[in-house]
Amino acid sequence: MGVAREAVTVRLPADRAFDLWTDLSRWATFIDGFAHVERADGSWPGEGAKLVWRSGPAGRGVVTERVVASEPGERFVTQVFEERLRGAQAVLFEPVDVESTRVDMELDYSLTHGGPLSGITDLLFIRRAQTDAIRRTLRRFATEAAEEARL
Repeated sequence: MGVAREAVTVRLPADRAFDLWTDLSRWATFIDGFAHVERADGSWPGEGAKLVWRSGPAGRGVVTERVVASEPGERFVTQVFEERLRGAQAVLFEPVDVESTRVDMELDYSLTHGGPLSGITDLLFIRRAQTDAIRRTLRRFATEAAEEARL
């Protein structure tokens, strides 16, 4: 039904950017609305691994992600399930040069609740909110990547 996407360039090589993105211990520093992990398969971030996390009080509630594709330094794709939407989230890592990577994030989703006006509601409110959340996540991720690059 809807697609939200944004991109940022970070000062890390693609493999290190991927490792940072999939490090659950760092999510609180950059994932918008993230509060804590409830459950994570030991095989995370491998294909088929499942993660259940909770957002803060005003956020998305319980979010479940299942890894569909995990290609270090290239892409990380999950199926996302939450109370209000279902979708596929893709994070792509494209080297810009030896020190930098373009990170593209896209959420292709459909709303789980709605009625005859759900398309308009999505267009006017939901898609913008999702895009804003992705933008905040990527901005924070770039900050974390800059800190990581200093190590």
